[in-house]
Amino acid sequence: MDGGNHSVVSEFVFLGLTNSWDIQLFLLVFSSGLYVASMAGNILIVFSVTTDPHLHSPMYFLLASLSFIDLGTCSTTSPKMIYDLFRERKVISFGGCITQIFFIHVIGGVEMVLLIAMAFDRYVATCKPLHYLTIMSPRMCILFLAAAWALGIIHSLFQLAFIINLPFCGPNVLDSFYCDLPKLLRLACRNTYRLQLMVTVNSGFLCVGSFFILVISYIFILFTVWKHSSGGSPKALSTLSAHITVVFFFFGPIMFVYTWPHSSSQMDKYLAVSDAVLTPFLNPVIYTFRNKEMKTAMKRVFRPLVIFRKI
Repeated sequence: MDGGNHSVVSEFVFLGLTNSWDIQLFLLVFSSGLYVASMAGNILIVFSVTTDPHLHSPMYFLLASLSFIDLGTCSTTSPKMIYDLFRERKVISFGGCITQIFFIHVIGGVEMVLLIAMAFDRYVATCKPLHYLTIMSPRMCILFLAAAWALGIIHSLFQLAFIINLPFCGPNVLDSFYCDLPKLLRLACRNTYRLQLMVTVNSGFLCVGSFFILVISYIFILFTVWKHSSGGSPKALSTLSAHITVVFFFFGPIMFVYTWPHSSSQMDKYLAVSDAVLTPFLNPVIYTFRNKEMKTAMKRVFRPLVIFRKI
């Protein structure tokens, strides 16, 4: 058989999260609520940062970029997962599966770089405050954003190169609720052990490498705050703790799925739900509830709406 473009398989069947209708009903309510809240929260952050002059700073520019990416995280797998909870037979077309994989890896790569950029921003603000505006210039922020998208797209295209020419002519059942690249490789009509290893190494190296860069930057920041303890230390530690919380919830599931060699399928599924639904919801919650400037800006956004309603 020649290339995967002439594949016999035209669609893939998802086994979904569970066979229990009670659990599916719970997941439907839980996921739908978090999805709506995530979309609303992240849109509000992007709108507040864009319209409020008080938030036109490097930190909030990067935060708005992260929220924009989280909108993509919400929309890549969650709507399909929620829709499939209504259906007994859960299917996705071959093209839809490839598209889903592409956007999952683009968004993942972009978010990793943005989290590193945000950690760098906090490092400069804490360790080199007098040079902050010089180092974190608008040009530097744009470069970070461009680098994030470039890395995300290149990483995703590299991942797709592993499967685009593979023949799929037999089984088409994925024990998942979305198109997961490692599981998809196992359905190919030839031995893909080496490809699976390369995918694991590629994604695992990116995840672990980004995670260690973040850990090192946080160690430097914490050491600097401890060494030069002053009145601004609580605020710096509060901001840093928000970043660390976001990093933990983002990297935890991804590192487990892509670096743990014998993880259980059920564990993978629920970690994927956490990464697809819970993390985009927690990001706006963490960054708004613990940030006085952001809460004030959101009040200014809502004030005209409240006045208009009273009128």
